[in-house]
Amino acid sequence: MEADTVVIVAFYKFVQLPDFEQRRIPLCNLCERNGVKGTILLAHEGINATISGPQMGIDAVLNSLQSDPVIGPLKVKYSKATELPFYRMKVRLKREIVRLGRPDISPGDQVGEYVRPEDWNDLISDPDVTLIDTRNDYEVEIGTFKGAQNPETKSFRDFPEYVDKELAEKKDKPIAMFCTGGIRCEKSTSLLLKKGFKKVYHLDGGILNYLEKVDASESLWEGDCFVFDNRVTVDHNLEPGEYDMCHACRHAISEVDKESEHYVEGVSCPYCHESLSNEQRERAAQRQKQVEISKKLSRKHIGMTPKERATWREEKLEAKRKTDRSRSGPS
Repeated sequence: MEADTVVIVAFYKFVQLPDFEQRRIPLCNLCERNGVKGTILLAHEGINATISGPQMGIDAVLNSLQSDPVIGPLKVKYSKATELPFYRMKVRLKREIVRLGRPDISPGDQVGEYVRPEDWNDLISDPDVTLIDTRNDYEVEIGTFKGAQNPETKSFRDFPEYVDKELAEKKDKPIAMFCTGGIRCEKSTSLLLKKGFKKVYHLDGGILNYLEKVDASESLWEGDCFVFDNRVTVDHNLEPGEYDMCHACRHAISEVDKESEHYVEGVSCPYCHESLSNEQRERAAQRQKQVEISKKLSRKHIGMTPKERATWREEKLEAKRKTDRSRSGPS
């Protein structure tokens, strides 16, 4: 697939889907017929997805979803990549499309005030505003907005505890929150309003929308943005960043991380080395062996890192060049 034909879209919508289980197979078939890969989550509370494929395929899937009277119009964020960032199409059934673990919190009831990316800088530059990154700690490490608080959560389910411990005295103060695409803030702002906070704001469309709409020269964003696909991170131009991913713990890793004594390709990295059991290490090592075998056999393995995939493509191209030269004979 050519670089200019790979389209990535992210979208979500909180909408009651009592028949969400019955939607799974037809939706998966629709995506596969149109060459679309990625992940779609379905739950009683709505839909959450990041998918990629050719423009025509993406259009077909979006048109089908938005023509459904139950779902209706979607806010879609677009980006592009040099290759498909997903290997498979998965439609998963979930209890929540973003798991907070609080069934009493419903964005359909109330959410904070949306702030356009173009107005976000003015809001978060106000010294009276408490700015909170609602993402998990490993995401925040890669990049965040200048001055943002890091709740240091391992999971979004930890966020309510952070609110109770750290924000209880700020119920009358303005609170601004943000996340990757906006979905976590739908629930986090709903949570704060239910707890009695008065002035709650969130970035409309999340970080990805901000990076798309705000020029880098005026940006208050620092670093890259972690994304949940094979690009690992994107920069301010929404181009793939310089990070790879540890396939043991899914943490983004830099070239400096790879120099650590705790980095073993496909097995461990500085962020997970101490927490892995011997069984986990062995499974990861066996998987890495399969990756190496696939590379030697000129097959693309599901577990390849972006850098491995680039090497694999180069090896395939060089092999083709040699074949072509041998067939054409001496010049």
